[in-house]
Amino acid sequence: MNLPSVEQIQGKWKQHVGAAKIAWGELTEDELLQTEGHVQKLTGLVQERYAISQEEADTQVKHFFNSHGS
Repeated sequence: MNLPSVEQIQGKWKQHVGAAKIAWGELTEDELLQTEGHVQKLTGLVQERYAISQEEADTQVKHFFNSHGS
């Protein structure tokens, strides 16, 4: 999977926070904004909040960015 570049993600992150909120309803908008579209920060937040493995969180985040990041 090729993820969009960090610059592409960060440049459009505020536009994607709504979609991320739908994907991960347990996360607040403020928490999502604080990740600034950084894959590792978001993965850690998803892993912690949903008590899932890092691998599963990473898969979810990568899928999200592949679907919404371009």
